[in-house]
Amino acid sequence: MNQKDVLWQPASERITSSTLSRFQAFVEARNGCKFDDYGSLHRWSVTELAEFWQSVWGFTGVRATREADSVLVDAERFPGARWFQGARLNYAENLLHRQGSGAAIIGRLENGDRRELSWPELHTQVALAAAALRESGVQRGDRVAGMLPNVPETIVAMLAAASIGALWSSCSPDFGVSGVLDRFGQIQPKVLIACDGYYYNGKSIDCTDKVSEVASQLELNATIIVPILGVPADGAVSWPSYLQAQQADSGGAPDLYFEQLPFDHPLFIMYSSGTTGAPKCIVHSAGGALLQHLKEHQLHVGLGPKDVLFYFTTCGWMMWNWMVGGLATGATLVLYDGSPFYPAADTLLDIVDEEGINVFGVGAKYISALEKQGLKPSKTHKLNSLRTVLSTGSPLSHESFRYVYRDVKKDVCLSSISGGTDIISCFVLGNECLPVYEGELQCAGLGMAVEVWDEQGQSVKENKGEMVCVKPFPSAPVGFWNDPDGQRYHKAYFGSYEGIWAHGDYAEFTRSGGMIIHGRSDAVLNPGGVRIGTAEIYRQVEKIEDVLDSVCIGQNWDEDVRVVLFVVLKEGAELTDELSAEIRGAIRRENTPRHVPAKIVAVTDIPRTRSGKIAEIPVRKVVNGESIDNTESLSNPEALAQFKNLPELQI
Repeated sequence: MNQKDVLWQPASERITSSTLSRFQAFVEARNGCKFDDYGSLHRWSVTELAEFWQSVWGFTGVRATREADSVLVDAERFPGARWFQGARLNYAENLLHRQGSGAAIIGRLENGDRRELSWPELHTQVALAAAALRESGVQRGDRVAGMLPNVPETIVAMLAAASIGALWSSCSPDFGVSGVLDRFGQIQPKVLIACDGYYYNGKSIDCTDKVSEVASQLELNATIIVPILGVPADGAVSWPSYLQAQQADSGGAPDLYFEQLPFDHPLFIMYSSGTTGAPKCIVHSAGGALLQHLKEHQLHVGLGPKDVLFYFTTCGWMMWNWMVGGLATGATLVLYDGSPFYPAADTLLDIVDEEGINVFGVGAKYISALEKQGLKPSKTHKLNSLRTVLSTGSPLSHESFRYVYRDVKKDVCLSSISGGTDIISCFVLGNECLPVYEGELQCAGLGMAVEVWDEQGQSVKENKGEMVCVKPFPSAPVGFWNDPDGQRYHKAYFGSYEGIWAHGDYAEFTRSGGMIIHGRSDAVLNPGGVRIGTAEIYRQVEKIEDVLDSVCIGQNWDEDVRVVLFVVLKEGAELTDELSAEIRGAIRRENTPRHVPAKIVAVTDIPRTRSGKIAEIPVRKVVNGESIDNTESLSNPEALAQFKNLPELQI
């Protein structure tokens, strides 16, 4: 990489005072070794897996009543490797260890409501909720489901379930009835905790009828309603009453008992997108989620106990689980529920200043939208507290990288990160001790043996290919729900290469040691047999001022595949021959003639998943006349209708 591509270089003081540097010194002293740079530390971490993860355990101070007899058993089996055998711990106990009166959670809603829970208050709330769940018959191994917005009660309910050893599963309240039942119907929860409604884009959305219908089709011991709008809900107990009953019975806050459980005891049930069928129920372990999040938060993000962490997310996206794990480091969490652009486009930036946020996480689309709206936060906001910006959901474009350093803040570590629900963490992410290069994810995560493989299953260093992980890691799922022989689990991740995790990203390593992700493997375009990542096209389209959004797919045509680009234009703009030529020219200049779309079509909306990702596969299926099994994972499924039988695509 040329020096001109470096957008940010950490100051030497930041590097020497970083948690990563302290961890490196800890490992060097413990093992009598010396690392010259991050690359050598990473190579050691994936060569000496057991020693690395034991070092993370010790350095981050995992709380356990029993240490492991063996850190890694059957390391050659993937899947099948077992971690920290014999250890006993509780996830909730590790997130609730901080003492003192500082804020643990600050909850903010779109309507301006703000609430704060101190660490003692959070502990008390979890104790009351855990006692109430036990009273409702919840035991170790049972499921507790949350159909909730991103509010403090959601975290309290999850921690209460985890303290018992129950499994927590959540989804956003904007799902339809069938979408909720597609998920919760598979796992048969004992208790449903839902909201009476939520606020979004200036509107109050009543959920009471939907909750009643969902509850009527599940065999529940109890349905609890968290009052957000204050709408009466028939046949359900309100959350305050649910907790107050325990306070009355015990004459105060009951004791909080933390069940001591194996490292691989199930904690979270999460769901695949479900765009190709019923969502897969992905089961994650308490120990795996805890240890990975401690590693990522402390060693990669540099999160500390005095920091304030924010991520714009819903409770149906794994970034909610990732964010909540920040409590284990003792950080304060700022939650926000509502539209990020209401009442104004800079709403979240206002919150950065008001709450003193140090680590600010958003989707890549959010950053792009700020630029498209012409915002220059460096001129309108102080952002003094802001140290790190995290971006995920889709590849962050070169333009967005430049925008952040030009118009948001010059001295900030901008980390584009990539992982997923499947691993509840990241394969490739940030590092506050490394420079930021335009368009690149900074590094592979410590302990993650990430490689790029070609179609012949060979590791490649300078070419594009399938991103894989060649060795086990603790946060791999313990399995899928209702998959007793593990066949569905094996097919999902190990069907391409036996014993090798294939993640589904089309990527390449860079000379700086970072990575560029070119899109999803299953969305890769293949005109004339040449593989093209969709992100390579989006990167150029985002430069066009009149284009707000786009989706690119391959249309089956004349015994081949042709590239079709759909664009959403700014108000008042038209897809003229001149604009089409500008788009094609931008793509051709920076890529190859094969990247240039055969057709460019204007549409009014682009389908996206509820976590904000472009839904390329459903669009491709509609264009090619294929059926779509499930649209509940889409935030705007109605947008698909405009892609069907388009006359422009018949010639």
